[in-house]
Amino acid sequence: MDLELKGKTALVCAASRGLGLAVAKELAQEGVALVVCARDGEVLARARDEIAGATGSRVHAVVADLSTEAGVSAVATQALSHLGHVDILINNAGGPPSGTFESFGWDDWQRAVNLTLRSAVELTRAVLPGMRERRWGRVVNITSITVKQPVQNLVLSNSIRAAVTGMARTLANEVARDGITVNNVLPGYTRTDRVVHLAKSNAEREGVAADEVLGRIERQIPMGRLGEPREFAAMVAFLASPRASYITGQSVAVDGGWIQSLY
Repeated sequence: MDLELKGKTALVCAASRGLGLAVAKELAQEGVALVVCARDGEVLARARDEIAGATGSRVHAVVADLSTEAGVSAVATQALSHLGHVDILINNAGGPPSGTFESFGWDDWQRAVNLTLRSAVELTRAVLPGMRERRWGRVVNITSITVKQPVQNLVLSNSIRAAVTGMARTLANEVARDGITVNNVLPGYTRTDRVVHLAKSNAEREGVAADEVLGRIERQIPMGRLGEPREFAAMVAFLASPRASYITGQSVAVDGGWIQSLY
């Protein structure tokens, strides 16, 4: 399927590894010019070179911390400067730390809000006027299966990603007549550094091996395995494309059937 993305521009956040990197690769393969950002400059530079070398697409990297006002501003400014305009915004951020309600003080909640919610709000605010002017745009938020079925020991992610969902669903209605779609994609248990880290954290808390925790997760998934980042990226690329022009306000799970609800 031709996604009709050649010549489009995109800002992909947290793109040095994991899901963000997979999404950036997928878009670049479709002929999209990119600005990518992440905190670790060395890892981000390798990712930039890998994407550009494999696809031939134009890729500019911005080292920034999206949990800070300065970081968000730098990413937005450089994206608009290097690309001219942003057709596609992929909001993505490293997940908040794991833990129970009583293990976090308000400072922890505030950091999680800044990283997960504020970054999505402010980056969307930065690119939305141009999308309205051109009467075309795509905002795709990478959230989590936790917004539909909360996961134990992830109170920060369960709560704040749900706030992103509410923001996106409201915004989708406000900009639909301008040719702009706003959707969320919910990764299930996917073979990323974060999933491995969470498995190790839970294993230490339970006093068991990390492989036992991963095996337990796989048994909960109807497909019987973890997802691969490229499988997730394919859905994001579709929603970012002109082919998905009549899909907005949705939260689409890529989870191998893990979520058990009807909606």
